[in-house]
Amino acid sequence: MAASLLSSPSLSSHRINQAFVHLHSSHQTGMRCNFKLYMVPAQAIRHYCTLRTSTSVASLNVDVACEGNSSAASSPSDLRSRSKTLLQSPSNASDGMNDLERQLQELYDEVKAMILMGNKDDAVDLLQANYGVVKKQINAGSRGIEEAATLDVIALGYMAIGDLESVGPILNLMNKVVESLKDDEPLLDSVLIHMGSMYSALGKFESSMVAYKRAIGVLESKHGNVEEAIDLYRKGLQLIKDTNYIALDDSIMEKMRIDLAELLHVVGRGKEGRELLEECLLISERSKGKDHPSSVSHLINLATSYSQSKNFVEAERLLRISLELMAKTVSPEDQSITFPMLHLAVTLYHLNRDEEAEQLALKVLRIREKAFGKDSLPVGEALDCLISIQTRLRRGDAELLELLERVLKIQEKENPWSEEVMQTLKKIVYYLDKLGRKDEKFSIQKRLSVLRMKYKQRVQY
Repeated sequence: MAASLLSSPSLSSHRINQAFVHLHSSHQTGMRCNFKLYMVPAQAIRHYCTLRTSTSVASLNVDVACEGNSSAASSPSDLRSRSKTLLQSPSNASDGMNDLERQLQELYDEVKAMILMGNKDDAVDLLQANYGVVKKQINAGSRGIEEAATLDVIALGYMAIGDLESVGPILNLMNKVVESLKDDEPLLDSVLIHMGSMYSALGKFESSMVAYKRAIGVLESKHGNVEEAIDLYRKGLQLIKDTNYIALDDSIMEKMRIDLAELLHVVGRGKEGRELLEECLLISERSKGKDHPSSVSHLINLATSYSQSKNFVEAERLLRISLELMAKTVSPEDQSITFPMLHLAVTLYHLNRDEEAEQLALKVLRIREKAFGKDSLPVGEALDCLISIQTRLRRGDAELLELLERVLKIQEKENPWSEEVMQTLKKIVYYLDKLGRKDEKFSIQKRLSVLRMKYKQRVQY
């Protein structure tokens, strides 16, 4: 799970803004029907003067105003010269680490400004330039927190742009660097939390939980018991309220409430976390009105929390309200609407309303194919859900096999040696056997055996 995190000029004390609490569910057929939430893209609420939005989970937050943004962006020639110095600060001194944080924050601000100005190509150029530099450093043997933190910001940048295809390889490289780091490294807890959130966004929930568990361990070793941290956080929030130091509807207070809600969900205190999420929604509705699009994120957060507690009826109600709000500002074919729509499909599945769930999943698939391409990760997510739904509906084996082969193609494009690929291959073997296609089955089984061996070796290494 991941929630919106408090932003600040320093990456060590607070983490870059993230979007929602993330959950996933398994279902009775044994096939995973994953759901996770993405922040509504800016174009979904473009008719409003002032808004706060993130393009995806673990993304860079963007503050958009009618007046525009005065932040200047570097030219492509400036980017390369700056990226060359990004990892050249000494990491063994506090001033060196502070300089690294400052440069990382500048990179974050640069990408944010480019997104605000609509300069996606410039943002990609900036990220690619920095990625090239850090990759060279790693290939040369440098695998410290500087490299990990830089990769973290670069990956978050690609998430903000919406380029999920580029995030997977960066995460794989980050994981290799992070594995060699000791838990007392500065910034490591932030990097691990971001990794957990991004793995969740890519549907890699086992990797996500590994990152989150290590992050919690790091935080506990630094600050004591998690329960104590929750109590301190609550007291801090109450103190701010009592002193009126920050307005209740201020974005910083909102982020702090969601941050605490995240922590409460992680330690199994979902009811308390849900109360904070409900507070966020009520404050937003009081200050901006019930029909304001800023309520969408809070509605989806709550729906996710209710889904985790198995209250799918309430989750359905909240998701339908969020879709109604989005429909007022985006077209029915806008890709941004597919994220809560797919979540609703999963919710209906758990309510045993499979036909409705299937229709929603098919609509999501069609919109995403048009928006992202037929071999994209968002399409793979929709296919995965559709397969689970249609399996229970007992749709034709040949049609299900065809969908599984599409999922496999997408998964292999991202990482041909992943556990997800193994799971999909197992399902393909099952349907090939049912269809009596023995020759194809044996070749897939052989491939699966090789993959299992390689995966086991990688895990041991």
